[in-house]
Amino acid sequence: MTRRTAARRVSTSTGASAAALVVAAALALAGCGDSDSGSSEPSLSVGSIYMPQPVSDSMAAGFLVVANAGGTDDRLSSVTSDIAGEVTLHTTSGQSMTEVKNLDVPGHGKLVLESGGNHLMFEKLKRKPKEGDKVSLELHFTKSGPMKVEMPVKSPTYRPATTTKSSMHSSMQSSMQSSSTSHH
Repeated sequence: MTRRTAARRVSTSTGASAAALVVAAALALAGCGDSDSGSSEPSLSVGSIYMPQPVSDSMAAGFLVVANAGGTDDRLSSVTSDIAGEVTLHTTSGQSMTEVKNLDVPGHGKLVLESGGNHLMFEKLKRKPKEGDKVSLELHFTKSGPMKVEMPVKSPTYRPATTTKSSMHSSMQSSMQSSSTSHH
């Protein structure tokens, strides 16, 4: 083999290796491109959270809104609290309240827990919270990690200015912008 033939073989094999490297890099970058995968994960935040001061020594209700800015649905599967032996999830239809195992948090939507609708029930209270207290909660989801939040105790007759599902949009926008309680 002459020097010229050897140089051509090295040049050709180096060129082929370089081309293969470029193709592999392009494929890898295409896989890491700007796809919906980042925005499809649930991205949860909590707002409009409160507990009316309970009138009972054994149970209380709690209300909040879980907003999901991500494209994937999630589910609130359980809630724990330092104040109650048990926290259960409930739906309300007409005059009927039903305990459920979980509540859906739709992608690009929200789960609204409000008076007269879906809500939390704090049962077997360890102490009766008073107006001005804060109750610690941990929200558990099927896809997202747990979220710890503080629920302020309001007067027994407290009703937030925006409580209905249709009027929550503007309230949630400001809550999501100023909320420091979020999970990504």
